[in-house]
Amino acid sequence: MQATLLSILGLALLGTLHAQDSIPVQTDFQQDKLTGKWYTIGLASNSNWFKEKRHLMKMCTTIISTTAEGNLEVTSTYPKGDQCMTRNSLYTKTEQPGRFSYTSPRWGSKHNIHVVDTNYEEYALVATQISKSTGSSTMVLLYSRTKELSPEHLEMFTRFSREQGLTDDEILILPQTDKCMADAA
Repeated sequence: MQATLLSILGLALLGTLHAQDSIPVQTDFQQDKLTGKWYTIGLASNSNWFKEKRHLMKMCTTIISTTAEGNLEVTSTYPKGDQCMTRNSLYTKTEQPGRFSYTSPRWGSKHNIHVVDTNYEEYALVATQISKSTGSSTMVLLYSRTKELSPEHLEMFTRFSREQGLTDDEILILPQTDKCMADAA
């Protein structure tokens, strides 16, 4: 009985590790080129949080900078009701360039972040595997240097999100807004 339980747990862990390995990372990732201001154009997720808040979401700005230790400071400013909210996250670098980890101080969730694809000047596609005590979820973000992105890039985001197992109702091109855009200089 105990051996069977250990086997099942081992297979579950192996499956989780394989899922993380199946997410690609940008070849020859150049972290310094990822820094600066981005607009969050697309968001896809199978989390309960996303399903509940999807109808309220709008485009937001994200500023990425490198810390002295080589980690990424990620600051997102987004509209929430009639206010502008800011969320700061510290993405800790891993041994693999383009891959980072983050633990949410509020929820205790662990985030395995992959910069999947970017040309640094137009777009960045980022995928995150999130693990918490209540289960795991996937999130895919599409960043753009401008408020608009080509249909090809939007299709790439949608296709990649589907490849991660997300359904069309879990994929959202965020509505444009001018609210809170000036606050994130």
